[in-house]
Amino acid sequence: MKFGIFYEHQLPRPWDEGSEFRLFQESLDQVELADQLGIDAVWAVEHHFLEEYAHGSAPEVFLAACSQRTKNIRLGHGIMLMPAGYNHPFRAVERIATLDLVSGGRVEWGTGESNSALETGGFGVDPELKKDMWFEATEQAANMAVLSPYPGYEGKFFTAPCRNVVPKPMQKPHPPMWMACSRRESIQKAAEMGIGALAFGFFEPEQAAPWVQEYYDIIKSDRCVPAGHTVNANIAIISGFSCHQDAAVAEARGLDGFHFFGYGIGHYYVFGEHRPGHTNVWEKYEAARENIKQDKGRGCIGTPDQLRDHLRRYEDAGMDQIIFIQQGGKNEHDHICESLKLFAAEVMPEFKERAAAREAKKQVELAPYIEAALARKQWMTVPAEEDLPLIQALPKQRESEDARAKSIEGMYTDRTRDGSIFVPGEDPAQQRQRADGDD
Repeated sequence: MKFGIFYEHQLPRPWDEGSEFRLFQESLDQVELADQLGIDAVWAVEHHFLEEYAHGSAPEVFLAACSQRTKNIRLGHGIMLMPAGYNHPFRAVERIATLDLVSGGRVEWGTGESNSALETGGFGVDPELKKDMWFEATEQAANMAVLSPYPGYEGKFFTAPCRNVVPKPMQKPHPPMWMACSRRESIQKAAEMGIGALAFGFFEPEQAAPWVQEYYDIIKSDRCVPAGHTVNANIAIISGFSCHQDAAVAEARGLDGFHFFGYGIGHYYVFGEHRPGHTNVWEKYEAARENIKQDKGRGCIGTPDQLRDHLRRYEDAGMDQIIFIQQGGKNEHDHICESLKLFAAEVMPEFKERAAAREAKKQVELAPYIEAALARKQWMTVPAEEDLPLIQALPKQRESEDARAKSIEGMYTDRTRDGSIFVPGEDPAQQRQRADGDD
């Protein structure tokens, strides 16, 4: 089983002029440390306008910075918003490919649609259509990443002409694709599309076990028809995180931040009302804190022994990756780093020992099912060269347009033998009247 760390880039009020700078610099330090400790992946969201809850509006920039301070850790979009109103698929693919190249092929391509009114309204994305928008854009983006040239697309929600999208990603055919999932049905959908499931709900191992089983049953069935050009059969789940030898200290350092994370989801996605620039989400959370069940979800918050036992249950359930929400609420940078170090020293080694053999066995088992799934896919093909458009440079286009305009003008200024202006389709008697000045 693998382990990741997760960034919404939460920043509860009050703020000062240096708050966001410190937030991002500390996050980069944490990622650098995680890489040194052997953590497998860092995941960064794309969200817009979600004050306090998520200041991570440009994950491609943050992950590019991470790439230059790390060597091995995977760089995950958790997720990239794919409806064209947020990111035209051309631009999405260009950024993914560039990040893959500058990082030496370490990108995980998580995709999603968002369900917050601030985001859909801000970018003019219809909430009723966004799922279909996501599917269309995600499938075509995979084609854009692979085909040379991409033949073009006339879709329901976006149109793209024939172009060769460059650069191409380092990973072939493209980086592993994932889908944000919050319900059982969306995990099933991810399996049907042959992409990884990023489960953003808080589920205990025993709850997750049947979901994992269903996911892999679908991967092995004829329901799996890949959206991309390969199958990424993986399922990951997020969890709270704080590790200390004293369970009470672990809770004091991490539980409040984890609960704020959950409250923020409710505020922006379920029950909240928000006045941009004025609503104080942390204050609302504090007012509601007493009503939040303190036993409702804690994830990996506790001692090394408690975390080890908890994670073994996830491993037994077949989970592929646990992604830690270590940067939540007002969790402190020093405490986050201490937790990561203790976890890496006392908990992670036994899971690392089993990971390689587990992954190799899984790949052998799934190989024939993945081959069958890819055989079911209807592939977009590249037209023959003579059928591709010839696109002139703008000055040449203007020359052609000017010549065409002059040609049309000439048709209307040719004169007849009696000197009248020739107008195509005009009766000769009308031409004579015009020549005599009677019109």
